[in-house]
Amino acid sequence: MEDLTSYPDIEHGGTPAMPEPSDEELLGRFSDGDATAARLLTGRLGPRSYSVALRMLGNPAEAEDVTQEAMMRLWKMAPDWVPGQAQLSTWLYRVTLNLCVDLRRKKRPQALDNVAEPEDETASVVDQMQESARKDALQAALEHLPDRQRQAVVLRHIEELSNPEIAGIMDISVEAVESLTARGKRSLTAILAGRRDELGYEHG
Repeated sequence: MEDLTSYPDIEHGGTPAMPEPSDEELLGRFSDGDATAARLLTGRLGPRSYSVALRMLGNPAEAEDVTQEAMMRLWKMAPDWVPGQAQLSTWLYRVTLNLCVDLRRKKRPQALDNVAEPEDETASVVDQMQESARKDALQAALEHLPDRQRQAVVLRHIEELSNPEIAGIMDISVEAVESLTARGKRSLTAILAGRRDELGYEHG
């Protein structure tokens, strides 16, 4: 008898391991009335949208509102989605960024709200305070960047997307992405330069 254990895709009992459905597959299932697919897709894409919105806006409540609006637009667009035209995540990032820009234009500049972060119980109180200060300082510094630089920096260095992915999201060339991120990093470095000792960074 053939040894089924030599096949990595066959689990015990002879059942093939099912591959994870793609984002497009889940969107298609949602269009067909599958509520479970909507929950799975929200679990995948919702946190990405929220992370970008939070860094763009610096306000958890506004980031949640933007994420909800972006997901609502995704559900409305679902029946008209053409498979293969773009990655679903690219579309969602673009919508999220546009919603953030619109919101920032509508409101007056205001004090930065503290961004809630999960606490590390193993860290000392001093370490937690310093880490919180660093995150707040970065968020405050991001507030000073022009919108396009801020978008590029957030997508590249916080979301860790590739330059080609960012180019697709922002609808610009890869060279323009590289220029925006380089200028953004230089600006952030200059803004934070005077706070290196305060934030506990080594000089170098």
